[in-house]
Amino acid sequence: MAMPLRQTIRVASYLFEQKMVRRREKFPLIVELEPLFACNLKCEGCGKIQHPAGVLKQRMPVAQAVGAVLESGAPMVSIAGGEPLMHPQIDEIVRQLVARKKYVFLCTNALLLRKKIDKFTPSPYFAFTVHIDGMRERHDESVAKEGTFDEAVEAIKEAKRRGFRVTTNSTFFNTDTPQTIVEVLNFLNDDLQVDEMMLSPAYAYEKAPDQDHFLGVEQTRELFKKAFGDGNRRRWRLNHSPLFLDFLEGKADFPCTAWAIPNYSLFGWQRPCYLMADGYVPTYQELIDKTDWDKYGRGKDERCDNCMAHCGYEPTAVLATMGSLKESIRAARETVASNRAK
Repeated sequence: MAMPLRQTIRVASYLFEQKMVRRREKFPLIVELEPLFACNLKCEGCGKIQHPAGVLKQRMPVAQAVGAVLESGAPMVSIAGGEPLMHPQIDEIVRQLVARKKYVFLCTNALLLRKKIDKFTPSPYFAFTVHIDGMRERHDESVAKEGTFDEAVEAIKEAKRRGFRVTTNSTFFNTDTPQTIVEVLNFLNDDLQVDEMMLSPAYAYEKAPDQDHFLGVEQTRELFKKAFGDGNRRRWRLNHSPLFLDFLEGKADFPCTAWAIPNYSLFGWQRPCYLMADGYVPTYQELIDKTDWDKYGRGKDERCDNCMAHCGYEPTAVLATMGSLKESIRAARETVASNRAK
C-alpha cells in the first residue's frame, strides 16, 4: 500500500477513535463529492452525463460542498463528477478542504489539467487523481476520444514537475487481459512514476451506454490473480489495503460496507452508494439511520451480484485489517516498504 506514512497514521488514528473511543458502528472513511455532473468526455462505462441538460448546467456552491464533508467528519475526500475541473470554483473547494487538513483527491480525465494547474498549490493533503484505463489505444477507445491518453500523460508529467502528488485510477473491463493490466500499471508505476495507483473492476452501471463489457466476479478474480503474478502486486505502488487486493484475487471475501464511502452530489447524500441511486437524503446522519444497509450486497440485491468495486469493499478490508494484529502488521510493513521505495 503506497499511502504516505503521515496519511496512514492520520487515517489509522481516525479509525481507532471511531471504533474504540466513540464506539460507532458506521462512519465515513472517505466522501465521494460530486459538485457537478457535466463532463467533457462521453465514456462508455459512465452514466453521469445522462442527466437532463438542466442538471448538467448546475454547479454546487463552495459552502455546500465543504459543509457536506465537514458534516460527515471523514478525513479524506475524493472529488469527482462529471469533470471537476469544469467547476469554476473547484480550486476554492480544494483550498478550503486542504485548509481543514482533509486529504483531497481531485479525480480528473486531465484534459483541462494543464490549463487549470496554476489555480492549485502543491500540498501533502492534495493530489490529482488522473483516470487512465489502459495504454493509448485502449484508453482512448474507453473514453471515446482520440488524443486523451497523450494529453493525460503530458498533464501528469507537468503536475509531477511542479511538485504535485499525482495518483491514478484505472477501471478494467472484460475486454482487458492480464497483459493489458500489466502494461498500463508498469507504465504508470515505472515510466511516469505516479505516487499511487488505484484500480477497480468495472461495475455494471445502470445508465452506462455500454452494458456488454462489465466483469463478473469469477472473471475479476481470475484477471487480477494473473495480473498480480510475478511479483507485480508487491512491486506496484497500489493505493489499496493488502486485504482488498486479496479480495480482488479471490483469496478473501467481504460484505459490502458502502456507508463508509458515501456519495454527496447535487441531489444530496445518495443511497446506498455512488453506483446505485435508491434515493437521496439531505444529511449524512439520515443516510446512515434511514437506509436499510442489510439489503445490499452480493446475494441480497441482484444489482450487487457482480460488484467488487472499492467503494463497497475497500472499507470492509480496511476495517478487517484494523481488527487483526496480523493484518495490521502486514499492512504496516507494506506501507513502510512502499514509502522507502519512492
